[in-house]
Amino acid sequence: MIRILLASLLICAVQQSPHRRSPYVGALSVDAASGKVLFEDNADREAYPASVTKLMTLLLVLEDVKAGKYELSTRVTATPEICRCEPSVVGLRVGQSMTVDDLLLALMVKSANDAAIALGVNSAGSLDAFVARMNARAASLGMTHTRYYNPNGLPPKRQNATAAFNVTTCRDQVKLARLLVTMPQVFKYTSVKVGEVKDGDGKPLKFVNHNNLLVKNKLKVMNPDGTEAVDGLKTGYIDAGGSSIVLTGRRGGKRAIVVVLGSTSSPERDANAGRLLSDALGALVW
Repeated sequence: MIRILLASLLICAVQQSPHRRSPYVGALSVDAASGKVLFEDNADREAYPASVTKLMTLLLVLEDVKAGKYELSTRVTATPEICRCEPSVVGLRVGQSMTVDDLLLALMVKSANDAAIALGVNSAGSLDAFVARMNARAASLGMTHTRYYNPNGLPPKRQNATAAFNVTTCRDQVKLARLLVTMPQVFKYTSVKVGEVKDGDGKPLKFVNHNNLLVKNKLKVMNPDGTEAVDGLKTGYIDAGGSSIVLTGRRGGKRAIVVVLGSTSSPERDANAGRLLSDALGALVW
């Protein structure tokens, strides 16, 4: 009986913490064009973004490509550092390579952690240098409550006492998302329901988008004309930080952005994010 009680208390402690709560740690919805706030609830409370982190990785790589630093067709070769990543992964082995384009698709659709490391090292020469760029870019966007320690959002490893969780807020993620949705190439990756790339062996690898509001019929946000509203952006989950999402969709020429961070479960996150997006689009188009 005592063991059962202790187990129950432990589960409750994990489910309800400063960075993982019901219904969420924080939520925010805005008009993507103007930034006008349509709904907010603890939008400045810090949370662990988990794989939502990959939105900053996406931004920096696309900015590199635009600047001519390398091309989407550039091949990135896997190092031991890349191959040590925990799932979700594309499973690159040392010496194998994939194109930047395929790595970006794997990053956003499969949420591949090894793809994030590969793209970061290719971009900046080292992981530490890329993380420094992530933080510098966040500062330039006014993301004053965001701090990155890696490009994929994985929690710190226990043996590394100096590591820490990536931290952000809903308001900071809206600042990043508002920039991303102005870049048409972003949706080449975030709106894909089932992605396919050539893996390290050159074989086709298919995967389904983790964004349930994009792929699950019962969760889709529909427009009056029968079209689907959602076309991005990214989900995330770690035990310590719960389930998070940066969601966007459009209706009648208007676009809304919704951020929900730190829900205790993905169904809870998806239900709140879907409702907030539907409400936001309804407020923008009436």
